[in-house]
Amino acid sequence: MSESRPSPGSGDGVVVLSLPFEGRWLAMNSPARRVPSHGTDLLGSRYAIDFVGVDDRRRTATHRDWGSYFGTEPVERFFAFGQPILAPADGRVVQVHDGEVDHVARRSQLSLVHYALRQAGRLRQGVAAIAGNYVTIALPGNDTFVSLVHLRAGSPQVAVGDVVTTGQPIAECGNSGNSTQPHVHLQVMDNLDLSVARGIPLAFRHFREWTGRSERSRVEESGIPGENSVVEALKP
Repeated sequence: MSESRPSPGSGDGVVVLSLPFEGRWLAMNSPARRVPSHGTDLLGSRYAIDFVGVDDRRRTATHRDWGSYFGTEPVERFFAFGQPILAPADGRVVQVHDGEVDHVARRSQLSLVHYALRQAGRLRQGVAAIAGNYVTIALPGNDTFVSLVHLRAGSPQVAVGDVVTTGQPIAECGNSGNSTQPHVHLQVMDNLDLSVARGIPLAFRHFREWTGRSERSRVEESGIPGENSVVEALKP
């Protein structure tokens, strides 16, 4: 059953972060729409959110061809692929996983159905098959963790033990793990052991948001991007 969206504020358990990128990105699987946001509590993903890079026309890729409708597509045509992913908060790096390949992208219904049928098999393969390449940062206090997932192979720029600051480049957006097109998945959780980790509500600070197809935007000082809204981080 879906819950009402958590409202950010002090003392309510919501972790407020900075958006982990520059430019415009489309919010998908947002906890503003439903909780659990991805339809499951597994792997600490209860309040997770996905972001897909777009241009000012809300396109996720430069163009479409036969592969867009009937097959697969090269990841290089997607705006998100290779874009810098930034630390969303100050903290200490506690996990870095690299070496998972970046898959071809899938937008066609035919390829998506085939991909979905293999989901159970990926779950049985373990965390790497789902998350792909990822970086996890322990937030101050060391009892709350933020993970950035589906990173580009070979792109992590940090190592376990590194101290990072908000806005510092840590990797690039990729299409590794359980991902059908390049995007970044972000979640906050209470444990590094994903078999027992519980998701923690999150929000983002100081961003511009375009909802629906409107060309008008609004500035949010703290909030959760709505489903299918486009967001852009604002400078402090």
